[in-house]
Amino acid sequence: KIEDRKRRLREAKAALEASVRYLANDLGPEGIRVNAISPGPMKTLAGAAIGGARKTFRQTEANAPLRSNATLEAVGGTAVYLASDFGACTTGEIIRVDGGYHVLGMPQSENL
Repeated sequence: KIEDRKRRLREAKAALEASVRYLANDLGPEGIRVNAISPGPMKTLAGAAIGGARKTFRQTEANAPLRSNATLEAVGGTAVYLASDFGACTTGEIIRVDGGYHVLGMPQSENL
């Protein structure tokens, strides 16, 4: 049952990312940019109710290249960039705000 839920979440994420790319292509000629922000684990009130959230937060923070998790300010800053003229040539992107965690294939050597 848990594996089915994980599979459905992966499929939903893949569908959302594909939608961003297709919409960027379809709406680009009208000057409309389409992007998404994908934050890593964040300390939030809602997240506190998730079982294992603290462990996930600590593990991500210890292994991300920047040794930090996403913050509300970092996610907001990314949104400001995308909405500003500085992001004028950015479309069809999934911008990950996770301290670089998404680039890893395994934990940092000191955490093995």
